[in-house]
Amino acid sequence: MMPIMDSPFSAKLKRLRRNLSLRGVFLLLALGVILPALASTSVGIVALVIGEGDDDLVIGVLVVSFTAVAIGASVAATILLGVRARTARLQADLLANVSHELRTPLAVIRMYAQTLQHKRFERPEQEEACVETIIRETERLEAMIQRVLTWRAAAKDRDVAAIERAPLSPTVAQAIARFQRMLAPGEVELDVELDAEVQARHDPHQITESVLNLLVNAHKYTRSPRRVRVRTLLQGEMAAIVVEDNGVGIPHAEIKRIFDPFYRVQRTNHKAAGAGLGLAIVRHIAKVHGGQILVESEVGVGSAFTLQIPGAAP
Repeated sequence: MMPIMDSPFSAKLKRLRRNLSLRGVFLLLALGVILPALASTSVGIVALVIGEGDDDLVIGVLVVSFTAVAIGASVAATILLGVRARTARLQADLLANVSHELRTPLAVIRMYAQTLQHKRFERPEQEEACVETIIRETERLEAMIQRVLTWRAAAKDRDVAAIERAPLSPTVAQAIARFQRMLAPGEVELDVELDAEVQARHDPHQITESVLNLLVNAHKYTRSPRRVRVRTLLQGEMAAIVVEDNGVGIPHAEIKRIFDPFYRVQRTNHKAAGAGLGLAIVRHIAKVHGGQILVESEVGVGSAFTLQIPGAAP
């Protein structure tokens, strides 16, 4: 497949992120507000120390008060600008990552659709393979779009969990079925162990989304031969879903950051596409359910993510 070149839109987003640096803001505040305010403060202090009359004391107090207000206002302005700049950078990163991630399956769908249109295949089974590939890439597109919509709803506190007491296995099985539709035959060795006795208080739709995100994340970072294991079990009063992989692993110093929105582990030997939202969504859904997401990982060996939610008596 030919490499996909950056579009003008992506190039503009990259320039926007570079231009959103706070260095210029801090420099402007330092030169235009803080330094003059400090100089005025010095003058006011000198007037208070060596002043002989009431007029000198009044002037000194006014100068010090004015500069204190100016410095406080500049600090507040810096904080507000910092928050806005960070939000703008996150939005730019999201748009750039999502647009880049969507282009790949779209290019594949277009290529195979053109192959079908012009009947560029030598054997009848190649036509079926083209159709299967288009369906598979469509499933991936749907999952990507769903992640963005889920995160948008979570960020605006618009997601409402319809929690019910129900067996956990059908929910996890639905996520596995969606995940398998994204894979080519034999692409991943999937080991599934679902305990039919495990029940939980959960929103099936949200937990399906969480498990699918964990499976997609595991697939991204596994190595050949790709192996992913999914289990459900009881851990005390919590129902647990464990997703394990034989991937590249996560450095201990970065484990706390992998659940931050838009954050992706930087590696020179393994580059995985994505918007950095999957694990953030999993953590959010776990909190909504009164649970948590745990991770154990060893570099070069693999990772195990455990989604714990409150269990329910059969």
